[in-house]
Amino acid sequence: MNQVCKEIRKKILYMHFYAHASHIGSSYSIVEILYTLYFKVMNISPDNIHDKSRDRFLLSKGHSCSALYAVLCMKGFFPDQYLNEFETNGGKLPGHVDKDAAPGIECSSGSLGHGLSVGTGMALNNKLSNLQGRIFVLMGDGECDEGSVWEAAMLASQKKLNNLTVIIDKNNLQGFGSTKDILEQDTLKERFVSFGWDVYEVDGHNIEELEKVFAVSCKKPKAVIAHTIKGKGVSFMENKLEWHYKSPNKEQYLEALAELERK
Repeated sequence: MNQVCKEIRKKILYMHFYAHASHIGSSYSIVEILYTLYFKVMNISPDNIHDKSRDRFLLSKGHSCSALYAVLCMKGFFPDQYLNEFETNGGKLPGHVDKDAAPGIECSSGSLGHGLSVGTGMALNNKLSNLQGRIFVLMGDGECDEGSVWEAAMLASQKKLNNLTVIIDKNNLQGFGSTKDILEQDTLKERFVSFGWDVYEVDGHNIEELEKVFAVSCKKPKAVIAHTIKGKGVSFMENKLEWHYKSPNKEQYLEALAELERK
């Protein structure tokens, strides 16, 4: 496991244990995606946070916010102390993303299905304003059940927003079961193609594959279907629906920490 990704997972684990918070499995599935974007791809740092031409990242699946908080912390947007205030009474970092909670957060989210619409608006504004900044939106596969996703996809294609990339965290699980059982998502590629997008499929935990696909220049908006594992990195959490909701107790925290240290 990449050393930085290991540290990100350790910070996420600590936050969820300390706060007795849910959604650790959802956060673990997107670690490599966020690492690649923030450390390899995007033009964004604490130094250019107010630059209108910066790249912007939107976490549409806002319940996975602990992963974003950990990455922003490691990039120097705010100190480690903020992580102690994750999902605590009066704390700085809420359980769904709030753009006013900390530096580096571009968009509030939590009500699923809104991120691509917001990202489409940002990408269109950049086009109209001749700004070079790219927009990256990360969504869940279950989130694609929402009709607003496809309304935004139509508009983005119509406006030829090749400065917009959506990443689908396809871990095949959502709040109450598998995506296959709730509303099948195996045709995501065909659907985005039919809506006029360039579409790529990658291993969402392979940093080299992710970096390569993000570098591809397109004349259309880009959709990256990232095949991931919910709970990736801790064996007893992997592909387990219950870790959408559970928080680790002390024994599980120590077991998970030991496993991460070995990798």
